[in-house]
Amino acid sequence: MLALYLPFLYHCWYLLSITIVVFCCPLLLSYLLSITIAVLLFITIVGIYCPLPLLVLITFLTIVAYIIDKVGLSLLPGSSVDSGTNVTLLCKVTISHDSASEPTYRFHFTKNDQEIIQLETHVDRASYDLLPARAADTGSYGCHVTVQQKRKSSQEKTLTVTGLEKPILHLNKTRVFESEEVVARCSAPSEKGSLIFYFHQRFRSGDTQEVKRAMSSGNTLETRLALKHIGDSHLYCEYELPLVGRSNYSNQVQVLVKGMNITPVMNILPSAEVYEGEVIEVVCKVVGVDMNVDVFLIKDRKILKRASVSLSHRFRTQEGDSGELVCKAEWGSLQKETYHTITVNELISKPRLTVEPPDLFEGDILRMTCSVSVHVPERIQNNSLKYSIYKDHKEVYQGRVYNTLATAAKNGNYTCKVQASSPSSSFVKESTVEVVNAKVPVSKPTMRVVGGTIVLEKPFQLICHSEEGSLPISYTLHGPKNYKKVKVVTRPREAAIFKVTVNKTSDLSNFLCHATNHEKLPPESVTGHQLPVSTVIIEPVSKPVLTSDPDMKDITERHDVTLYCSVDRGSPPFTFTWYNADTRASITSETSFKRRGAYVISDVGTQHNGGYYCVSNNPANTTKSSAVLTIAGIKTMAGWKKALIAITCLLLVVALILVIAFKKHLISFKRKRGPELSV
Repeated sequence: MLALYLPFLYHCWYLLSITIVVFCCPLLLSYLLSITIAVLLFITIVGIYCPLPLLVLITFLTIVAYIIDKVGLSLLPGSSVDSGTNVTLLCKVTISHDSASEPTYRFHFTKNDQEIIQLETHVDRASYDLLPARAADTGSYGCHVTVQQKRKSSQEKTLTVTGLEKPILHLNKTRVFESEEVVARCSAPSEKGSLIFYFHQRFRSGDTQEVKRAMSSGNTLETRLALKHIGDSHLYCEYELPLVGRSNYSNQVQVLVKGMNITPVMNILPSAEVYEGEVIEVVCKVVGVDMNVDVFLIKDRKILKRASVSLSHRFRTQEGDSGELVCKAEWGSLQKETYHTITVNELISKPRLTVEPPDLFEGDILRMTCSVSVHVPERIQNNSLKYSIYKDHKEVYQGRVYNTLATAAKNGNYTCKVQASSPSSSFVKESTVEVVNAKVPVSKPTMRVVGGTIVLEKPFQLICHSEEGSLPISYTLHGPKNYKKVKVVTRPREAAIFKVTVNKTSDLSNFLCHATNHEKLPPESVTGHQLPVSTVIIEPVSKPVLTSDPDMKDITERHDVTLYCSVDRGSPPFTFTWYNADTRASITSETSFKRRGAYVISDVGTQHNGGYYCVSNNPANTTKSSAVLTIAGIKTMAGWKKALIAITCLLLVVALILVIAFKKHLISFKRKRGPELSV
C-alpha cells in the first residue's frame, strides 16, 4: 500500500529541501521545517497503519476532470472529388478539463461503420489520407474520439469519388490460328476492391461481341481467350466496380486470326449400305497438313478408334450397326468434323422365343419355339438355319421346338440362337431373354380357428390356408344356411380369414373350404371335421331354473330350505349366484362343474320372506337370470301340538326324576340288608 503514495511523499520531501535552501531566516526556516516534518510524519504513519483514507485523498487530489465538447470531421478538399485526387480526412476534438496538461486522445476513423484506422496522440486533431482517392473509396466516413473513459463521435460525412481509371489491355501474341488461345491481361493499377472484367472483340464490319467476363479479387485479371473468327479484329476490355459503375474502354489491340484447314475426309468401302455379316472399312484422315492433328472415329458418342492425321477401321457389320459415323479432327482447341451414315440391312430377323402355355404350372408340358423371318431368300435358305435353345447361357437343346415337363428345376432364363450362312459370311443372332417360372399348384388347405377357441352363438374367425401354391390363391368357404364367402390372397404370408358364427357344435362339420390357383385343376378342399383336436368349443349357459326343497307351499317355520339353481346346457365350469329380488344384493355364489348349485336357508323364519332369483355364467361369458321365486306364508305349529309337546317334555322330566329317586332308595335298602344276612 505504501508504494502507491511513495511518489507523493517524494514530492513533499522535495519541497522540503527547496524550502531549506531558499529560506535563510532561521526562525522562519525552523517554523516551516517543523510544520513540514510534522505533516510528513503524519502522512507516513497514516499510510502505514490506515492506508485507505490516504489513498482516497491522493486519488481525489490527482484526478483530472474532462468533458468532450465537440468532435468534427472534415473532408479536404471536398466531399465530391474526381478519381485520382488526394483526399484528407481531418478529425478535430474540443474538450474542457481542469488540468494544464493535455490528455491522451484516441481517434478511430470508420468507413461505412467499419473501422479503417486507429490513431493515438496528445494533440486535439488527427488526419487520415487517401493518396489518391479512387471510386472504391466512395462511402460514409466517421470519426470517434476516446478520452480516458469518455467517447464521442462526429457527424457522418459522405465522400463521393467520381470516375474510374482507364484499364490497360495486354496480349501475349497478336497472330494466332482459329480457336488458338491467347493470354489476355486487363488491369487498372490504381483501383481498389473486387472488379468485374469484360473482354470484347470488334470485327471489321463494326459489330462487337463480348468474348468473356470474369471477377477478380484485385485490380488485375489474366485469362485465356479462344478466338474463332477468322480475319483481323480488335480486342479491348473494361471493368465494373459494383455499386459504382463501369469504366471506359481500354486500349484496343489488333489481332489476326488465320484459318486452319483441318476438315477431315471420310470414305466407307465398299459401300455405305451393306448386308449384315459383310466387312466394311472406314478411312478417316486430314489431307494437306504437316501439323500433328489427331483424328477420331466416333459412333453414338463412343470413340471407335483414334490416330494421328489418318486412321482406318475395319469391322464385320451386324444388326444395330446402322447409324451415323463421325470423323473428327482436333488440333489444340480447334475441331472439325465430317459425317456419314451407314445402313446395315438384315438378312434374317432377330430370333423370337415363345413359351407355351402362358400360364405355366409345374406338371404342365412346357413348349418353347424359336422362329425367325428371312428377309433376303436369295442369300439365306431356310434349311441352312441352325437353331439352339439355351438356359442360363448353357445349351439345353439343338432344334427349333423344345418340349419338356415343367418342374422347379426347369425354371430359369431362356434364349434361342440362330446361326445363318450367306455367300460372303456366317453369323449368329440371339433372341431376347424369356423367363420361365412355373407356378406351384395349391396344396391341400388346413382350417383352424383364430385363438383356438370357439364360443357358440358368437362370431369367431376361421382361417383357411395352403402351405404351398403360387399366388394369387382363391379361397372359398361354404357353410350352413347357404353361407358362401370368397377371399383372394395376393401377398406372401397372407391368410384367408372368414368371420363366421355357429349355434351348435354340429354346424362346424358343415363348413367346407376350397383353395385354387389354376382354372384347369380341381380345387383342394378341407372340412370342419378336420379342425385341430386342440380347438376348444364353448357352449353358452342356458337360462337357469330356481327351485326349492321343500316346495314353497310346504315350508314350515324353523325348518331348513334349500334353493337349487340348475341349467340344462353349457360348458363347465358354472358360476351360480343367488340374489335377493327386493334389494338386488347378492347373497352367495359358488362355482361348480355340475349343472346344479344349492343354497341352504337354515332355520327359516318370517324374516326370510321375499323374492329370490339366481344368475348363471360360464367361460362363454354369457350371464343369464332365472325367474323370481317368492317365499311367503311360512307355516306355524298348531296350539294342541305345542301343548302336546310341552306335556311330553314335562312327563319326560318327571320320569327322569322318579328314576333317579328310585335308584337312590334301592342303594340305601341294600346297605341295610347287608348286616342281617351276614348274621
